Amino acid sequence: MSNENLILIDQFCLHHDINMTFITGLHDYGMIEIIVVEEKQYFPHEQLAQVEKMIRLHYELEINLEGIDTIMTLLQQIENLQTELINRQNRINFLERL
Repeated sequence: MSNENLILIDQFCLHHDINMTFITGLHDYGMIEIIVVEEKQYFPHEQLAQVEKMIRLHYELEINLEGIDTIMTLLQQIENLQTELINRQNRINFLERL
């Protein structure tokens, strides 16, 4: 993975005015991946939207890490169910046209 696809955690925390321990906590709970390159910590760019959502949950709604983990798990389950529902609806529509 090239550094282009990574977000430097120090800069991210400074930009969002959050504490580095929050990001470390997300990693400790297995909610994000931290990659160390040349003694600097990064997280993958693909996780940016999720991390920003978790920041809002924590800092705006004062939800702790355990709550964030639960919410993110439930949101993923909802997304999976929606995808499954769309796929089944598409299959039904296809079969109805036969």
